[in-house]
Amino acid sequence: MSTLTAALKAAGLADKATSGGPYTVFAPTNEAFDALPASTVDNLLKPENKAKLVDILTYHVVPGNVMAADLKNGQELTTIEGKKLMVSVVGSTVTVNGATVVKADVKSSNGVTHVINQVLMPK
Repeated sequence: MSTLTAALKAAGLADKATSGGPYTVFAPTNEAFDALPASTVDNLLKPENKAKLVDILTYHVVPGNVMAADLKNGQELTTIEGKKLMVSVVGSTVTVNGATVVKADVKSSNGVTHVINQVLMPK
């Protein structure tokens, strides 16, 4: 999660990520960030791209505590960025906009995190 942490700091969201809430975060792994086209992360971390970075990061956050058991096939979740995420549940596999939840229900002081294998890009 070191890439996500660096992105939160660059976007000025690190303090907000640990306060307020509750929030449900769909947190991409470092490997998810590494899978983006070359130099994407470096470009997003530049000060001139802060607004775009904030949009991407807030697209991964939903208000409230949404546990894995609460996620239903076909469910739409509205992010704090304002756009929707589409949930798919097939058997025990949960995906959000095509990203697979690889670790669910990681509780924190201000919500819950679901670790995903892709970076979600708002459209």
